Amino acid sequence: MADEIIGAVGQLCECLNSCGVPAAVAAEFSSFFSIEDNWSSLQNAKENLQALQTVIMRKVTREKEKSRGVNAQVKLWLRRVEEIIMDKTLDKEYDTFEFVCSCSPNIPRRHKLGKQITKDLGLVNDLIDEGNNFTDVGDDLLPDPVDQKPHGNTFGMESMLEQLNEHFEDHEKCIVGVWGQGGVGKTTLLTVFHNQLNGCTNFHVVIFIDVSNSETLDVKVMQRTITERLGLPWVDTETDDARARLLIKALAKKRFVILLDDVRKMFQLEKIGIPLPNTNNGSKIILASRDKEVCKEMGAQQSLIKMQLLDDKASWDFFNSNLSTDAQHSIQSSNSIKWRAEAIKNSCQGLPLALKVTSRAVADLTSLNDWRDVMAAINAGLSEIGGVEEIFQPMKYSYDKLDETKKKCFLYCTLFPEDSSIRKEQLVEYWIAEGFIPPNQDWRGKLTIIKLKSACLLEETNSGLKVRLHNVIRQFGQWLANQETNFLVQSGTNLESAPEIEQWNEPQRISLMSNDIKEISFSPNCSKLETLLLQNNPNLKNLDSKFFKFMTKLRVLDLSNTGIKELPECDALRQLQHLNLSQTPIIKLPRRFWVLQELRYLDLSLTEALEETNDNCSKLLKLRVLNLFRSHYGIRDVPDLNLDKLKELKFLGITICAEDVLKKLKKTHPLAKSTYRLSLTSCPGMETIHVTDFNQMEHLQELYIESCPKLSELVMDQGEGGVSKLEVLTLRELPSLDTILVKSLPHYFEKLRELTIYECPKLENINWVARLESLDKLVVSRCNGMVHIIADTAKGAAHGMRNIRDGTCEEIETEMLVDEASQITINENTKATNKEVEENIEFPKLRSVLLTDLQNLVSICSPRKFPSLENIRVQECPNLVHLPVSCGYEITKLRQICGSLEWWNRLEWDGPESRRSMENYFTAI
Repeated sequence: MADEIIGAVGQLCECLNSCGVPAAVAAEFSSFFSIEDNWSSLQNAKENLQALQTVIMRKVTREKEKSRGVNAQVKLWLRRVEEIIMDKTLDKEYDTFEFVCSCSPNIPRRHKLGKQITKDLGLVNDLIDEGNNFTDVGDDLLPDPVDQKPHGNTFGMESMLEQLNEHFEDHEKCIVGVWGQGGVGKTTLLTVFHNQLNGCTNFHVVIFIDVSNSETLDVKVMQRTITERLGLPWVDTETDDARARLLIKALAKKRFVILLDDVRKMFQLEKIGIPLPNTNNGSKIILASRDKEVCKEMGAQQSLIKMQLLDDKASWDFFNSNLSTDAQHSIQSSNSIKWRAEAIKNSCQGLPLALKVTSRAVADLTSLNDWRDVMAAINAGLSEIGGVEEIFQPMKYSYDKLDETKKKCFLYCTLFPEDSSIRKEQLVEYWIAEGFIPPNQDWRGKLTIIKLKSACLLEETNSGLKVRLHNVIRQFGQWLANQETNFLVQSGTNLESAPEIEQWNEPQRISLMSNDIKEISFSPNCSKLETLLLQNNPNLKNLDSKFFKFMTKLRVLDLSNTGIKELPECDALRQLQHLNLSQTPIIKLPRRFWVLQELRYLDLSLTEALEETNDNCSKLLKLRVLNLFRSHYGIRDVPDLNLDKLKELKFLGITICAEDVLKKLKKTHPLAKSTYRLSLTSCPGMETIHVTDFNQMEHLQELYIESCPKLSELVMDQGEGGVSKLEVLTLRELPSLDTILVKSLPHYFEKLRELTIYECPKLENINWVARLESLDKLVVSRCNGMVHIIADTAKGAAHGMRNIRDGTCEEIETEMLVDEASQITINENTKATNKEVEENIEFPKLRSVLLTDLQNLVSICSPRKFPSLENIRVQECPNLVHLPVSCGYEITKLRQICGSLEWWNRLEWDGPESRRSMENYFTAI
């Protein structure tokens, strides 16, 4: 009966359809009465869908193998297919329904099931249609914010990473520059920092670009790197300018970090497609360069980080990390091998690239003989162990960028011994004499030094007055010199005899300085020689009488600090421009010395035996520099000032032995403006010196006052102009000096960096040194009246200073306590606070203190900050039991406290913690 009813209803559905009844109504009837047919269609459709799923999954796999992503619509389709195939609910329902239905029909349940089958059939068919329409299942991957990069060892980089993080987190610093010599680890630092940004949610994308992929800036390569990181399509036909505009628009919508490694010259970021970061968009640029000036030109003037060489521990850890297990074991088991390994490590002087190459060279050594051989090879030069190209090539680019003149200037620095410091002033004078720099253009030499420092080919010493070559840079320079020029360099090599005569024939420059050569008893045929540096051979006393005979092209001759008492015949030296005879026992100049008419530089300073110049100095009309400072040949009479013909004279160092001569010179004498160094010696009637009397000596840098028995007062009062350029002051053997009046500090002594006081027994203290803001070195010796260096303790004698109020000087007691001085109102208009005044007496630049033979010295000063102090040396000061340093004040740069062990044990501290903290700095002498 039921089957008959269903059959009748089926016929009814057909009739309804034929009569134009709405499809929705017909579908309702069909899903109910055609359930078996619909179920069969659904199963077939699912099989087709699964087959299509398999095809598309294979396509997806191939796209992933190409490092492409999956189209988002494909991902969604696959998820929906998986859901409908895995859902077995309808299968269970249908199986149960058929069983029940065969016994007794359930019309509501059949209606619901039929509708669900019809719905799923439609969904599966739709998925099949959608899947068949996919033309490309792949998609370009969106970049991760950080694309991790491999990097090398990071020993000793913690402080530089910390600096980089500080600059990076500073909202005001949008461009950060990292600079340093080739091989110092700039790329490693940037790579480590780049990888640390992984997981940082503050930025949308981080891009690392190696700028130095070619000798010239490759805009296209840089643009391609940015394009790929942004996931943008690359169009070869686009111009660089069009692509730059597109990249600027894309990056402007993001907060980005771009790291530019090895930037070798300035370029405009916008031309690449990089918008300038600013405080509004929050983006950052970090760049690394070998040239400090390039960093500044790129906009990192306010956020520069100089890469530091590795310290001793980090160098050893780096060196040791590259050794094999057997090599490490040989070092641990043999002190002889360990000593050689450390010496090899030390030869690299903390340069990571050199450490890497040398450690590779010894990575497998185990026997003592092998270590000996390699050490001997390295002592001969890094090029002897191989890997020279890897070490020197990064440096060569910096060298190649220099113009020809600066290249010559750099190579000239290799004439100096390893680890030696070179006075900037001396270096510039050499360069002028060689013709690298025009006369009277010293500023060009100073700019050249700045450029060489910026290119990391020279380093500045702490004092700022000298430069030095890193050992590896020096070897690089010598490697270049051997290829490009003809140098004979054996400076600082413990020579006891000069090279054989045959070795003198070809070189253009010879440096034998800083040895123990005793004589040169031949006349070499060296007609090409332009430079001969023999200084610092203290036992060199004899030169062959014809030594200079063939040196017709010689331009520079340095015999300073040798034992030479007289010069050989020098008629051949008619091209000589620079002659240094300072610190020699020379007695007189040759009578025909005047033939050296090209001479522009003559240094006779510290010639304590010089008695006669035979009036030669006044005949050398091209002299730019004449230095008789602290020479025994002093000016004793006014007529001796016969140097007026030296119209080219720019620098005069002079020794004056009579007050009348000083009065003549310190007025308006033409020589006054050329005077840079002045020594006042053995002026018997001189009682008072007013430093402002030297105002005509506007360039005076060094003043040396010695052996003036009646001199009792030295007044540094204010006058028109002032002695503002004075850098070095020495007071020596002044038995009557008891008063040093200093007014209106720091105007006069704002540049004073060295102060030496020796044998001034009536001085009780020198309170005024507390105001010397540029003081670098303080030496006090054999002043038995000295009780305090600065009497600023409660026990200090209250003598006095000057109170400066409203621009006038009101004299009060000369040695007034500095504690009280801190409350002086310097100028009512400045509204200076006590705190500001106290900060002025913190010795901001003082690096070295030397105290010797001060029998009554009780204290140096009260404890305070010494931010630059490196060395304290105390000898024969039996009553000095307190030092002005303790763990409670800033002494971060302190390296050494020297003195006798007996004295050290007598010192009193403000607590056991201070004593323990200071013990690490003590060195017994």
